[in-house]
Amino acid sequence: MERLDYFVKRLLLIIPTFLGITVLCFALIQFVPGGPVEQAIMQMRGMGTGETTSGEGASASISEKQRRQIESYYGFDKPVYARYWNWLIHDKVGMQMHSYRFPEKTAWELIQQRFQVSLVFGVTGFVLSYLVCIPLGIAKALRHNSTFDLASSVAVFVGYAIPPFALGMVLKMLFCGTVDTFWNVFPMAGFHSENYAGLSFFGKIQDVFMHMFLPVLCYVIGNFAILTLLMKNSLIEQISRDYVRTVLAKGGSFGRAVWGHAVRNSLIPIATGISGILTVMFAGSVIIEQVFEIPGMGRLSLESIVGRDYPVFMGILALTSILGLLGNVLADFLYVIIDPRINFRKQ
Repeated sequence: MERLDYFVKRLLLIIPTFLGITVLCFALIQFVPGGPVEQAIMQMRGMGTGETTSGEGASASISEKQRRQIESYYGFDKPVYARYWNWLIHDKVGMQMHSYRFPEKTAWELIQQRFQVSLVFGVTGFVLSYLVCIPLGIAKALRHNSTFDLASSVAVFVGYAIPPFALGMVLKMLFCGTVDTFWNVFPMAGFHSENYAGLSFFGKIQDVFMHMFLPVLCYVIGNFAILTLLMKNSLIEQISRDYVRTVLAKGGSFGRAVWGHAVRNSLIPIATGISGILTVMFAGSVIIEQVFEIPGMGRLSLESIVGRDYPVFMGILALTSILGLLGNVLADFLYVIIDPRINFRKQ
């Protein structure tokens, strides 16, 4: 019952936390220079003179009435709290607002277009990271200070030290035919080929695999070091605990003590990262998506920020905030599954 009450409270706390995040971000973007009103005014100045003007002549080219009309069109004639209320309720957390850059589409329509790409890219890289790093961390812990441990640590840190964009450019140079002296094995960019619609089912799978292999490789390598060392250090700490020595003193084998007790307890810190699976499809990696020109959510978010496309940016923020908060609750739930002894009583 105590655990149920705790999770109910955590779920209810999502509401004020979400409101706090969105209110703060919504208020900040209202005062960022270069917004839609300023961009519309600059476009009108350019259209009226044939070129972008500056100085007093440029200021006089837009009357105060025209400015108010532009502000009214974008909703900037209302107070901030009224605009936020419309965004939250009337526009369904901004999903029904039309994009400033693509007026014919709503924020949700643009997000939907990128959803599948980010889902495949993010979840694949996320799952592979854990499938590789957890066994590698266990192996390093069981062979602590061995040649394997030292060699794998060097390889992991070298991969971690290389910036993702640099690694992506090197991989494109080596395997995408950008340089004639190397191999042309994988496509240079995109999520699938132009003839994707005409391919068979297995042909589509192969086409997506070829396009996503190098980006996912960059993503996984970038996450190796933290996950691997976290798993290794956690397992080493658990092996040194009294309960492991108790198992050995009672005649149990070292393998039973490790695999039956220590490994399970060492997974508790890893559970925190698993909660990120709810947001990884939207976060992805902006840099990797830019290098390989992947039309994912990370790239859409960056384009929205640079282009001051506030409806799309706030829509992405709303989704990632909700999923991130739900992910934190999921992490607590995983703690209970891994170690039923954990309770959430008030201290």
